[in-house]
Amino acid sequence: MTTNETEIPVALQTVEAAGLSIPALSDFHAGIAMMEAGQSHEAVAALTRCVEQAPAFPTGHIWLGMAHAVSCNVYPAIDHLAKATELAPDNFAAHYMLAKYYFTLRVSNKGYEAAQRALECAGNSQQRVALSQLLQKERDREKNGIARPLFNKKFGVGIGVLGAGGIAAFLCALLIHIR
Repeated sequence: MTTNETEIPVALQTVEAAGLSIPALSDFHAGIAMMEAGQSHEAVAALTRCVEQAPAFPTGHIWLGMAHAVSCNVYPAIDHLAKATELAPDNFAAHYMLAKYYFTLRVSNKGYEAAQRALECAGNSQQRVALSQLLQKERDREKNGIARPLFNKKFGVGIGVLGAGGIAAFLCALLIHIR
């Protein structure tokens, strides 16, 4: 037996252990190759076929979520990354990618929640370092950037009147200056 002949059964055993069929694995690898080639829309199609054939494959959902994110499909990206965390609650990569995507979307509170779960799943120092770098980057962005407004409180009447009054005063000043 050559080396390749002994490796194929091991690979097939791994595929069977993960519950993947050969076509699902083929679509998974094609999707990854398309992502690496910058063809995110084609990757979405291949990875969608993969997770349709193997719906309990968390790594497939992670990659499909990333493909949707690169294709600017926000809600499907969140759905698949969240599905990966449900399928494998102890999977560091799933929680890390979800946190990273939430931070990219500037949804910091959900990002920090996912980062906390990723920390609980971190199994080695490399994962903890990657997570700490992600958190440091987010803290720097928050410190130096413009905060995303939280619309969880109703504006009072006073703010509406002040806002309208301020706009009216600006327009009056502009009209006086133009004349």
